[in-house]
Amino acid sequence: MLTINLIREKKEFVIDRLKVKNFEAGEIVNKILSLDASRREIQVKSDAMQAEMNRISKEIGNLIKQGKKEESETAKARTYDLKDQVRVISEKLAGLDSELQTELVRLPNLPHELVAPGHGAEDNVKVREGGRMPSLPDNALAHWDLIKKYDIIDFDLGIKLTGAGFPVYKGKGAKLERALINFFLDEGVKAGYTEVMPPIMVNEDSGFGTGQLPDKEGQMYFVGLDGFYLIPTAEVPVTNIYRDVILNGEQLPVKNIAYTPCFRREAGSWGAHVRGLNRLHQFDKVEIVRIDHPDHSYASLDEMVAHVESLVAKLGLPYRILRLCGGDMSFTSSMTYDFEVWSGAQKRWLEVSSVSNFESFQANRLKCRFKGKGDKQTRLAHTLNGSALALPRIVAAILENNQAENGINIPEVLVPYTGFDVID
Repeated sequence: MLTINLIREKKEFVIDRLKVKNFEAGEIVNKILSLDASRREIQVKSDAMQAEMNRISKEIGNLIKQGKKEESETAKARTYDLKDQVRVISEKLAGLDSELQTELVRLPNLPHELVAPGHGAEDNVKVREGGRMPSLPDNALAHWDLIKKYDIIDFDLGIKLTGAGFPVYKGKGAKLERALINFFLDEGVKAGYTEVMPPIMVNEDSGFGTGQLPDKEGQMYFVGLDGFYLIPTAEVPVTNIYRDVILNGEQLPVKNIAYTPCFRREAGSWGAHVRGLNRLHQFDKVEIVRIDHPDHSYASLDEMVAHVESLVAKLGLPYRILRLCGGDMSFTSSMTYDFEVWSGAQKRWLEVSSVSNFESFQANRLKCRFKGKGDKQTRLAHTLNGSALALPRIVAAILENNQAENGINIPEVLVPYTGFDVID
């Protein structure tokens, strides 16, 4: 959520920057400023009345000491009248605060100055690519055929148990999934991240804190009886650990890593682009989250990108890194880098990670602040997160790119985790 001070002081800047995200903010910004002006005007009146009440209360004490009963009663009547007026004004303030909050949460985060304007994926900027493209025969199988051939993932059984988009991993397929999770966690811990294991359901406050609520209820599974949401990513519970927290500036950056299953309702149900593991309702993901000093957050973003790049490189997967244009960015992000890996049999790129800096947008919603040495006041922290990594498309690329006559070869870095070097 953008701060009211930023909107008040840099109205035209806010409107212009949001155009990069193809968001016309003028009407909302003007309404916010109008509500803010009304609120501040009424607050001044309320403060003046409160000061008058305090003054009269002191005066009443002096009048009683002087035996001026009639004057003291008149003064008391005045305080009663002022209390009624303050109550009415307080109700107006509460209404204005609520309306102001409603309008503020409608505004997306401002894109960083390096973010290019654009409307979709075709306008994203390729930063770099790496890895060696696989050399596969013309009759190479897509991963949905490979998993049937080697009986390692069962989609039909998942449909029986739950529904489409909830696969069952079996045998070496389950071990490969677990191996990837442990590999990603171990690599994150080596890079200085502290592992946490958060709940996979969150309350409404947590959903609001990271920007999933309001407006994105339809993308999450809702447990109506208890009012909880199944998490779409570990970003939500892990970042909310620091909701309503004031950190010591010397603690920054705070670095966490977490594995969780993730749940998303918007998964498609037809077409090759959503077939097999390409898009699921439930999937495994390892997430890295940082709470950072504003002066260091973009250096941290670069570090996170380098960390994710090291993972796909160690798995031997061809990859490319894209900096998203304004029209392809999320509501909450200031800058996002997407990682895509090459799917040899499908002959297309698959997104496997997004690494983002939200600057103070989430922190303002979370009230996540820090106080540095010598600071007189607290400041909003910056929050960052990234997939490190999302597993389904990584598994798809590993299966397709490493298929051979003898089976599917396991990337060397995973063999200590799987206990086998080929799926046959």
